[in-house]
Amino acid sequence: MGKEWSEKQKKVQILLGKEATYKEAIKQLLELREEMFEQISQIVNGYPARAFYQMPFANVKGYHSKTLAYSIWHIFRIEDIVAHILIAGDDQIFVKGEYQKKIGSLIITTGNELQGQEIADFSQKLDIGALYEYAKEVMLSTNSILSQLEYSQMKKKYSDEDKKRLVESGCVSSAENAVWLIDYWCDKDINGLIKMPFSRHWIMHIEAMQRIKNKLCKMARKGVDPAAYCDHSCNHCFLGEWCGSCRTEYNVCSFATIFEDKRCPNAVCCIEKSIDGCYECSELENCTKGFYAPENNGAIEAKVQAMFIRKYGKEAFIEVEDKLHERFDFYKMQEILGQGIHEGLKILENELSK
Repeated sequence: MGKEWSEKQKKVQILLGKEATYKEAIKQLLELREEMFEQISQIVNGYPARAFYQMPFANVKGYHSKTLAYSIWHIFRIEDIVAHILIAGDDQIFVKGEYQKKIGSLIITTGNELQGQEIADFSQKLDIGALYEYAKEVMLSTNSILSQLEYSQMKKKYSDEDKKRLVESGCVSSAENAVWLIDYWCDKDINGLIKMPFSRHWIMHIEAMQRIKNKLCKMARKGVDPAAYCDHSCNHCFLGEWCGSCRTEYNVCSFATIFEDKRCPNAVCCIEKSIDGCYECSELENCTKGFYAPENNGAIEAKVQAMFIRKYGKEAFIEVEDKLHERFDFYKMQEILGQGIHEGLKILENELSK
């Protein structure tokens, strides 16, 4: 994902350099920002509260050494400061929306000065819902500013007076590892600010967020039953890298997330019935609930696997799935096992006998 974003950002940079292609550059930049923000939305809407203050890569070098909450804070505090204090010359969204109180933050800075456990402690105190609303409002506000800028403004430079305004705002810490930001921003023209705080900076930190959440999911799944409630194999799912499975609180199964409460009907049903999975249910063969709805892709495949587990057990199921997935990807498996209940079951049984 990061590589694709970087290629798109490079294209935007080239288009920004010419008046004839400037408007197209802004259009593509806004589309890129929307695409990247969707990743933040998925993380905020899909992961438990404790995920936002954990540091699975603590003490390593790189942006992924931080937390999910810190990353969101850092991206949008920088954008808010640059977009409003420097470019628009008006009040920050943070100030107008009284977001310090809403978010519950003890600081108003970019957070560059925080290190190690300070980052985790800071992150744990934040209201993630309010932080997300702040991030979204900043993004939309910046988009509006970008849409109104003209090519003739791209070379605008900043002065010592602009630096003074940044210092007086108190939004940048005087700590050595933070105060450098003021010179860094003011040494750029608007074109340069668009390339970094409004695009490249997003890519670096959202990519880091993806690494953090993937690691947290991997940790959550350790030792957890790899068979989902619907009896899909989480070990072979296309979501396996960043989903903790429906048996953990890191569940972002693509089927579960389409429901308002983010819970798969099959998982809910199994929990209510106090059964381990759909394979234990007497209504399995005729069930059309949740994943087993006839119109759902993979419905037959999932039911075939549930029936196989009922007959041969989970160890045999995992063994057969491992063998088949050495030859076929997730989607091909859906196609192969989805030919029909009896046909699919026969395929699994033949694989078991090899």
